[in-house]
Amino acid sequence: MPPLTQNLRILYLMDIMLQRTDDHHMLNAVQLCEILEQEYSLPTDRRTIYSDLEILEKYGLDVQQKRGKKPGYYIGARDFELPELKLLVDAVQSSKFITENKSRELIRKLEKLCCRTDADILAKQVFVVNRPKTENETIYYNVDKLHTAIFENREIAFQYAEWTMQKKIRLKKDGAMYVVSPWALTWDDENYYLVAYDAVAGIIKHYRVDKMLKMAVLETERKGKEAFEDFDLADFAKKTFGMYGGADAEVSLICEQHLAGVILDRFGHDVWMRPVDSEHFHVKVLVAVSSQFFGWVTGIGKGLEIEGPENIREQYKEYLQELLTKY
Repeated sequence: MPPLTQNLRILYLMDIMLQRTDDHHMLNAVQLCEILEQEYSLPTDRRTIYSDLEILEKYGLDVQQKRGKKPGYYIGARDFELPELKLLVDAVQSSKFITENKSRELIRKLEKLCCRTDADILAKQVFVVNRPKTENETIYYNVDKLHTAIFENREIAFQYAEWTMQKKIRLKKDGAMYVVSPWALTWDDENYYLVAYDAVAGIIKHYRVDKMLKMAVLETERKGKEAFEDFDLADFAKKTFGMYGGADAEVSLICEQHLAGVILDRFGHDVWMRPVDSEHFHVKVLVAVSSQFFGWVTGIGKGLEIEGPENIREQYKEYLQELLTKY
């Protein structure tokens, strides 16, 4: 058999094993011979199958053999186990910044990482329709350009958009180009954000990636290195509610005991919670004070109180009083 044909046979055999076998679905040497001959026009024999499987095992494929009344070969460990793929599929489905079409495309690719029976299981769990999704297909190219700009230490230019009442995209600043230095990408509240340095304003800002249009990587070098030397993206995400900025402040909270999990989920496990009495605890957290932070406090209800500082308490009272004027 010519070397090229022999190489193709081994590659096809690897595909067959990966796509059609697991510890519940095995193929014996005779069945593998039949598939190679009928589907790939590659006549072979059992001896060759044994030899090829040995080569694949040495290559790193986890080829397992079951002996007994119904012997057969199957793939054991894989790069991705089914529970891991389920997590990835769920992440793709729930991501607002991935369009419906791209979600389906990505899930189909994930299905190819497991055997066909597991792929059927994944397919039955896919519910993409009627989920809130962006319609901006350019986000994938934006993400690629952003990674390129960060890696090559370049500034970027783009137009920024917002939605109108008519459900149409409208360019902000009359379509003027924004020029910033990209430093990090983060996923918050199911949306993708760019964290960048605005040299004109001299501050760190963030932008929704799916609202960035006509992006270009510039030849100019990034600015803001000093601002990001001690920048902690995890801390930035914890203190920023819904990626709405505000002045940073250390806020003291008095919380009912049952809200311990809420505080830990929002601010991380490194916060110090001090008991006040048998029903309450005290905690200090760093937040970006904004209407979104006040909305979060209001949503939790009477079980949480802003203890201080006093100016933040006053701002919260004004926030509530303004809301009451609407009713």
